[in-house]
Amino acid sequence: MNFPFFGKKEEKEPESFGALPSQHAFAAESLQDLLAPPGIEVSNDYLKIGSLYTKTLFIFSYPNTLSSGWFSPVVNLDKGFDIAMYLDPIDTAMALKNLRKKVAQIESQLMEQQEKGLVRDPLLESSYKNIEELRDQLQQAQERLFHFGVYMTLYAPDVKSLEKYENELSGMLEGRMIYIKPTLFQHLEGFQTTLPLAIDKIQVYNPMNTLPISTIFPFDSAELTSDKGILYGINMHNNGLIIFDRFSLENANMVVFAKSGSGKSYFTKLEILRSLMMGVDVLIIDPENEYQALAEAVGGGYFKISLSSEHRVNPFDLPPIPPDEAPSDVLKSHVLSVTGLLKIMLGEITPTEEALLDQALLETYAAREITPTSDFAGKTPPLLGDLQTVLESIEGGADIAKRLEKYTRGTYAGFLNSPSNVSIRNRLTVFNIRDLEEELRPIAMYMILNFMWSLIRAEFKKRLLIVDEAWVLMKYADGANFLFGMAKRGRKYYLGITTITQDINDFLRSPFGMPIVTNSSLQLLLKQSPATIDVIGTTFNITEAEKMILLEAGVGEGILFAGLRHAAIHVIASYTENKLATTKPEEMLAKAKEAQ
Repeated sequence: MNFPFFGKKEEKEPESFGALPSQHAFAAESLQDLLAPPGIEVSNDYLKIGSLYTKTLFIFSYPNTLSSGWFSPVVNLDKGFDIAMYLDPIDTAMALKNLRKKVAQIESQLMEQQEKGLVRDPLLESSYKNIEELRDQLQQAQERLFHFGVYMTLYAPDVKSLEKYENELSGMLEGRMIYIKPTLFQHLEGFQTTLPLAIDKIQVYNPMNTLPISTIFPFDSAELTSDKGILYGINMHNNGLIIFDRFSLENANMVVFAKSGSGKSYFTKLEILRSLMMGVDVLIIDPENEYQALAEAVGGGYFKISLSSEHRVNPFDLPPIPPDEAPSDVLKSHVLSVTGLLKIMLGEITPTEEALLDQALLETYAAREITPTSDFAGKTPPLLGDLQTVLESIEGGADIAKRLEKYTRGTYAGFLNSPSNVSIRNRLTVFNIRDLEEELRPIAMYMILNFMWSLIRAEFKKRLLIVDEAWVLMKYADGANFLFGMAKRGRKYYLGITTITQDINDFLRSPFGMPIVTNSSLQLLLKQSPATIDVIGTTFNITEAEKMILLEAGVGEGILFAGLRHAAIHVIASYTENKLATTKPEEMLAKAKEAQ
């Protein structure tokens, strides 16, 4: 919607400046032809301007009290309309004279009721009290009175849609005891009133003092500032600081959607740096080697997972047993997680094959004296090769064992078939999977997440888990299910999960995509492409104006949702933070030359 004018009400048409010279007259006429619609059809209940239908509404009645921000739902209504507001100051001396007369009338009515012994009228007494307070405020120059008019011109492709918009707007306002009417037989004048000409041709107004008028101020924005937490950026609505602690929300999960090059990794690095200073540990799955410099700068752990890397993670590692959980429950949960990993590795499997896998896994652990009824603390976990051996000995398991052979003896041997030699005891730990083949990336992400989850459950600490390019894992049902389970249960273990993706279509195509979004109290939307903006609009229920913000946003600009509040954000960094967080090729090249 547009706000063509917010100012003093005018009573007269603008004065004519006389005839223009002939050469200027032609130019002015051409400009009018360019701006004017092809035609206007005037009806008693609407106007048809070109192919659009329009009608103008005005507010004619308000309740006794107005709450701050009551006009915000109207402003944020996802419809096409213009709003014009007119204020005309009333002379204070004249206002006091009229109010004195009104007070006398009310006093007379109250005395008459008292003499007749009638039941007291609370509404009349309240009006008397309010007028007296207003007189005091006007006398002391604490308030001023205005003639105030509000007009709204709706636009729709057809008459039926126009009536639907009017009913929706009327219902929204009537719920607040605010009533509107259409400008019957005056829609042309109403349309001209909402044009940016500052001419009120309807002149339907209410006398209002300063305080209630301030409640209609439409350009309000949610404050995302608290006394503790970290700086996320600048509120582009009011230039305030966006500071809060994500762990103070109902959960600490966050989703980040943005197109490539819009600043999502930059934002994440700044949050990591500032969270580390507040005592939060951070775990990262890095698919593009963007966090190595950050890890080295803060003395964090950095592990490169690839076929030729010396760093290994054994998916069969036994999880530490939390103090409040039974060993049997921990082992069964771990077996289910390993089954999910194997299903990603093997592709589609039948229910019979899944049952065989479950049997083989239990026998593989039992061969190392690891059973639900035993004390398996300190036991050496099996390897993937041990599972293959067990499958070869089970009737019907030879085919599954053959499909696992490329991970034990074939091209991918060593990647999953070696004891673990990594630790996540550092304050910051990064697992880099950039050099893995595309086929192995979702397997590695699942394996690392399972490894992290086992240690997160065992030790209660304030942590962030960053899953970059989460759509890679979301393409697989078991991977998406595992990530959703972590997002849902993370709060119990003081964990906040950040899922980052540039492909929102692939992310939401998963049946677990939308549940992950709804289980995240924080959502950050940075610059979006025209191809995805409709999906973003439907998913987050944003207005057309907010869609334009996302389409035209610069690097590091977007909209941050925190619970029910949201605001346009501009991510900023100090000079030192920028050097650590930047991913711009030219800045990274300059930094490399400086290091040399």
